[in-house]
Amino acid sequence: MQRLTLGNFELIAVSDGLYRLDGGAFFGVIPKVMWSKKVASDENNYVAAGLSSVVVRTGKHTVLIETGIGNKLPEKLVKIYGQPAKLLDNLAAAGIAPEDIDIVINTHLHFDHCGWNTLLRGGQPVATFPKAKYYAQEGEWQYAQHPSERDGVSYMTANYDPLVAGGQMQLLRGDQEIVPGVSVKIFPGHTQHMQAVIVRSGGNTACYISDLIPTSAHLDLNWVMAFDLFPLQTLDSRKRYYAEAIPQKWLTMFTHDPNMPWAYVEKDGKGRIVPKAVAEAA
Repeated sequence: MQRLTLGNFELIAVSDGLYRLDGGAFFGVIPKVMWSKKVASDENNYVAAGLSSVVVRTGKHTVLIETGIGNKLPEKLVKIYGQPAKLLDNLAAAGIAPEDIDIVINTHLHFDHCGWNTLLRGGQPVATFPKAKYYAQEGEWQYAQHPSERDGVSYMTANYDPLVAGGQMQLLRGDQEIVPGVSVKIFPGHTQHMQAVIVRSGGNTACYISDLIPTSAHLDLNWVMAFDLFPLQTLDSRKRYYAEAIPQKWLTMFTHDPNMPWAYVEKDGKGRIVPKAVAEAA
């Protein structure tokens, strides 16, 4: 768990734990001889990936960005990925109960980003955060109803359909402010309608960029995951993001980095995009 102050807001990084991803899929066309210099893998080529959520306390609202894998994966997927299910424990360690959350924002609806949206009660999925209003993109939800054969395994309707049916999840159409200082912006590539969450307070900006840049090892424009449905759009979206984030010194919040929940991004002397830890930048 890490905390920092952003203007008048407080940011708290909380994790649902670590899970396993295939290194080749995680880094796409980048050869292992290159990515293995940044990330270690085991004998089965698995790498450890984080499941980082961020709580934003604005003074008026408590916002939870992303809800990890949760605890509802079928056994087949548990054997592949693991199911740490640490988010509620880590929220409790931060002094936050499910009832304290006012707003939940899902960047997209893959199972590793919205798993704790719901939990099972009497065998039925109900809202984990009973007082919260949930937000996702309408286009993402519509796609999740009929995903392709390529990524159908990534979607679990129990994570969102009951919330939509009950009116607790609001489906957005494009960029929008959720509450003062917290807005969403579409950055397609990983999925067509994936949204980043932008937090602004006191002249400072942080962005939960989600799977557009999943870890600090993916900062290079060409280090694109094989999971991305539209890799050329990922490149364009990264360029658009860096055009704002680097000169304006945005704090970038990583969704799958197991060690670094956030960092500033900048160009080094050779023009490479590199992370600068918050302590280094202070």
